[in-house]
Amino acid sequence: MKTLTAPIRWGIIGCGDVTEVKSGPAFYKTKHSQLAAVMRRDTAKAHDYAKRHGVATVHASAEALIHDPNIDAIYIATPPASHLQYALEVAVAGKPCCVEKPMALNNKQCETMVEAFNEAQLPLFVAYYRRTLPRFLKVKQWLDEQAIGDVRHISWNFRKPPSDTDKAKQTNWRTQPDQAGGGYFVDLASHGLDLFDFLLGPIHKVNGFAANQQQLYQAEDAVTAAWQFKSGVTGSGYWNFGARTRLDEVEIIGSAGEIRFAIFEDKPVTLMNEQGETTETLAHPEHIQTYHVQAMNEHLLGTSTHPSLGESAARANWVMDKILSGK
Repeated sequence: MKTLTAPIRWGIIGCGDVTEVKSGPAFYKTKHSQLAAVMRRDTAKAHDYAKRHGVATVHASAEALIHDPNIDAIYIATPPASHLQYALEVAVAGKPCCVEKPMALNNKQCETMVEAFNEAQLPLFVAYYRRTLPRFLKVKQWLDEQAIGDVRHISWNFRKPPSDTDKAKQTNWRTQPDQAGGGYFVDLASHGLDLFDFLLGPIHKVNGFAANQQQLYQAEDAVTAAWQFKSGVTGSGYWNFGARTRLDEVEIIGSAGEIRFAIFEDKPVTLMNEQGETTETLAHPEHIQTYHVQAMNEHLLGTSTHPSLGESAARANWVMDKILSGK
């Protein structure tokens, strides 16, 4: 890939809710980065977004934004159903691309995307930004230092009550399998499963069960899974979106200690071993994708390699496909 020069001029396809605080501002507040153009199907909302975020150009179509000669790289922030189509168009246009998570509707689509960008010799980034957050880098540091000895097992229990929208059976793309690839499990668990890949390496065996217990929408709302990493470490998870209370708890068990943390909850990370208990409180940045965007810019400038590329992101989809298929 040809190394770009600063500033990297980004364009966003789909400037919706996720881009308001989590990601969008990072593209114009981060060093060597500029948010130069946006596109949204609702043109009025796109112009409103551009005005509020100081974006110079609004395009009426994704095609126009992708082929804009004043745009260096594209961020696709639409629901997963359109990731494949837009990403392939970006690859043909010869530009680097970042897609929101989950990467696509299924692993087959992910592999198609990876192949296209490999053939074009372009980077394909995926917005698994937890790989760049200090809170989870601390966990990785402890693991790399063998602060809990040899890792034996990782478990994640996540539950939450249904939202008012769910209980009213109102339309929500996150619970429409044809738009999201599944339900809240795919939308949320993808973050954790990708993070586990980052912390402990690829998963190579997995099985699971899924059910629609509440019958509020088409997708699954209860999932149980077990897996094994290539290293031999085992793992298990339980996700339920119809519980009375909320819980988000990960535990990594080692031969000489444990590490506990949450994927989504704003909680400290805790290390327990023979030396006692260590707690680290590491705040997330105001715009949670800041370090992720910064790392993409550095990758494109040739000064480092981004930790979340298409190959690793596709593995999260493979794991979820296996869990939901029950095979």
